[in-house]
Amino acid sequence: MQRLLRLLAFPISIIYGLVVHIRNFLFDSGVLRSVTFDTPLICVGNLSVGGTGKTPMIEFLVRMLGENKVAILSRGYKRKSKGFVLAKSYHTVHDLGDEPFQLYRKFPNVIVAVDADRRNGITQLESKVQPDIILLDDAFQHRQVKPRFSILLTAFDSLYEDDWYLPTGDLRDSKREASRADLIIVTKSPENISTTKRKEITKKFNPKPRQKVLFAHLAYAEVVKSSGSEQLPLSALKNANIALVTGIARPEPLVKFLKSKGLDFKHFKFRDHHDFSERDIESFNNYEIVLTTEKDYVRLMGRLQNLYYLEIAHRFDTDKDRAILESSIKEIL
Repeated sequence: MQRLLRLLAFPISIIYGLVVHIRNFLFDSGVLRSVTFDTPLICVGNLSVGGTGKTPMIEFLVRMLGENKVAILSRGYKRKSKGFVLAKSYHTVHDLGDEPFQLYRKFPNVIVAVDADRRNGITQLESKVQPDIILLDDAFQHRQVKPRFSILLTAFDSLYEDDWYLPTGDLRDSKREASRADLIIVTKSPENISTTKRKEITKKFNPKPRQKVLFAHLAYAEVVKSSGSEQLPLSALKNANIALVTGIARPEPLVKFLKSKGLDFKHFKFRDHHDFSERDIESFNNYEIVLTTEKDYVRLMGRLQNLYYLEIAHRFDTDKDRAILESSIKEIL
């Protein structure tokens, strides 16, 4: 049914694509202006909606930049606050949005802020905290700001080159805009992807001479965590009555991983950034273990006693790929 609805919406996607092209033309021609800032800006984003692993990539960069004063600026999708908010210990997931709150909770020494107006958010950060570098989360399509360096993510099983505009497809920006990226990273790749497949995908992108195409896969933790320092090895869950709860764009890799570990579970699948209701919570209460993603955990914590989450991280398929990313970032500092 969903596929049929998307096909019926094809005329709308044509109009959407036309609007996208006009907007980009206005920026390219200088009618609309992109602003630069003194602070180095690294943009992490994609051309499609959700499911490429932007937050794990932000985490990867935070760890890489550990000796620097790092700030993260996000829109704060679905938050209940307005304007610029600089994360403090008293803020909740409702103030910041799930992903910024997750990052602030995980990296207490990193500055986290949210603002739908990226220009204002950067100006506020420069004025209030003077960071060494600002990571712009999910900002590739926000051309009002011109970053020092742009990282474009695309998922292996849903490459932007094979996609189409919303609502028929998942593209929210033109494929041509990939030319603005400094690095194109294919996420969620099979581990140890073949050289032939790498070349095939790279050729499909037709990258500019200055662009590099890198490949990364998702690495899941071997333990699940809960509040405080409590954690359990995955092997301890094999005979448990488990509810897997996901409110992310593409949970399929997680489901596949858990099944590969011999776990049996009931999957409660919700839309990305789902706001869990009390009725949802009641449906999970009969399970011995409620397992979820780290992003969903920050929206569920405190509401279930048996709640655990599984961490994920990006791992580059070759040392050369990782070295290219690290050297590229160092060059802009």
